[in-house]
Amino acid sequence: MRWLAVLTCAAALLPMLPATAQEAKPVHGMSLYGDPLKYPPDFKHFDYVNPDAPKGGTVKTSANGTFDNLNPFILKGVSFIRFSNDLMKSGQLFDSLMDGTLDEPLTAYGTIAETVEMPADRSWMIFNLRPQARFHDGSPITAEDVVWTYETLITKGHPQYRAIFAGVEKAEVLAERRVKFTLKKDSERDLPMTVAGLTPLPKKWWEGKEFDKPTLEPLLGSGPYRITKVDPGRSITWERVKDWWAKDLPTQKGTSNVDVVQVDYYRESTVAFEAFKAGQIDIHEENTAQNWATKYDFPAIKDGLVTREQVQHEVPQGMQNFAFNTRRPIFEDARVRQALGYLFDFEWMNKSFFYDSYTRTKSYFENSDMAARGLPTGRELTILEKYRGKIPDSVFTTEYKPPVYDGSGNIRDGVREALRLLKEAGWSSKNGKLVNDKTGKPFEFEFLIDDPRFERIVLPYLKNLERIGVTARLRNVDAAQYENRRREYDYDMISIRIGTSLAPGMELREYYGSKSAETPGSLNTSGVRNPVVDELIDLALGAQSRADLIPVIKALDRVLLHNYYGIPNWYSGMYRVAYWAKFKKPPTQPKYASQPATVFPTWWIDPEAEAQIAQKRQKSQ
Repeated sequence: MRWLAVLTCAAALLPMLPATAQEAKPVHGMSLYGDPLKYPPDFKHFDYVNPDAPKGGTVKTSANGTFDNLNPFILKGVSFIRFSNDLMKSGQLFDSLMDGTLDEPLTAYGTIAETVEMPADRSWMIFNLRPQARFHDGSPITAEDVVWTYETLITKGHPQYRAIFAGVEKAEVLAERRVKFTLKKDSERDLPMTVAGLTPLPKKWWEGKEFDKPTLEPLLGSGPYRITKVDPGRSITWERVKDWWAKDLPTQKGTSNVDVVQVDYYRESTVAFEAFKAGQIDIHEENTAQNWATKYDFPAIKDGLVTREQVQHEVPQGMQNFAFNTRRPIFEDARVRQALGYLFDFEWMNKSFFYDSYTRTKSYFENSDMAARGLPTGRELTILEKYRGKIPDSVFTTEYKPPVYDGSGNIRDGVREALRLLKEAGWSSKNGKLVNDKTGKPFEFEFLIDDPRFERIVLPYLKNLERIGVTARLRNVDAAQYENRRREYDYDMISIRIGTSLAPGMELREYYGSKSAETPGSLNTSGVRNPVVDELIDLALGAQSRADLIPVIKALDRVLLHNYYGIPNWYSGMYRVAYWAKFKKPPTQPKYASQPATVFPTWWIDPEAEAQIAQKRQKSQ
């Protein structure tokens, strides 16, 4: 679907391959490791949409931060798609060769590409483009556009593209609507579907333009929406493309139903919430448990004008944590990192702030069958034995468990253990300050955030650090400065959520690979540079089945956890959303939709409900 990101979701997919190179026949869809597809070649639409959903209406929504760039494919500038609650992602502007589904794990079906061909050895792949595929100006999407896009992204695009397409040897035009990608020998198993997630850009439109520089000129796209109005840093207006070439494709039927979507940017989420209460915003995702429990008693809720829901899903939750920047000398020693974890009192925080609505995160692949639990056994143990002596001994002897407290705020036992570890690592308490035994320098660092709401979460932790003599300062900056500092690794500690998929692939290198640790703008927040981690990632990428993959990922999870690259926080297998009750949606909730932005394109506006809301609001004023 339009909302699946190329760098995360498509990178987790693999093709259903024919048995031999001679049997590389055109197929309509792909699945991980050759699993049978849910939808046959003649399917009409996905099960979780209403194919007859009416079109029309206007929606106002919000995004966090600001923006100064409408080109989401480059590193420079603050792009319009870097905000998690923005319903209008770049995929609404651009079609991709193939798209995933929300009710079936690890599959993809053709959109721009009507069919795909690939031999069993995965040495090449050919996409056969639909003749009706068009950009918004009516020009056809051709194989030449696909090749130009690939070559431009790896030379002038965000550095991530050079990493994820590193296994592509070349791309070439075979015919006007037939394009071939030749893959390097022993390239990553998930590379084919990374390529399938490519969004072709119009070569001719870009002639004479500088691709690698930020722009506020709306890009020429091919997706269901086009950008029609831009107020730099404040708002973007999207309009549905009435003659969108793909509107009747089975992968798109019943989606993109709203005519106009206005995205207003707010520097603070509290302001956005007030705008929602006032009816200036139509939909609001709530990420704060306290707000959900205490702030949804305003008149529109009581009058039934606003609906709020908690929606369960089955999407792996990855790792949310306070991430140490191990590029900093102060955090080089794993014992120091482990010690600081004892000062995080999750139980007190969950009780005091979250109304006991969260569960403590204990895995980088939380809420999935890939999370390491207990002690390693079977195939996982065999994998880890190869690295005995190169990884912490605790991997084999101790199940990873973050400290557990009683919720009273009493963490004396944790303080003692933290001081023991710090002493072992060469830090001692002198005159109420923790100082290095060799240099005499005090233990000081900065915690960087860009959301005032998070101050109440971080400050109690910093207060606990103060109890052992650590001076930790909280620095709250605006979104643009935060993004610049994050991608340049100019921070000591930040709060970050590292996502994952049902079959982690190339993104593992982006999150945990040694090379990405030194690549500006990468997602290797903690600066993981570990040869064993690199080898385990390679092993994961070479897995021949999900059954082979799971023990490798568990081994990787265990090694990451026992190196204490961050302090695990919490997770929830649901999302919270409130919206003005003018929306209708299909009865089937896709189980792999983990946020409103993902499923929103299947919703539509009920004009009668919208009119009733307007009448009731007018009477109450």
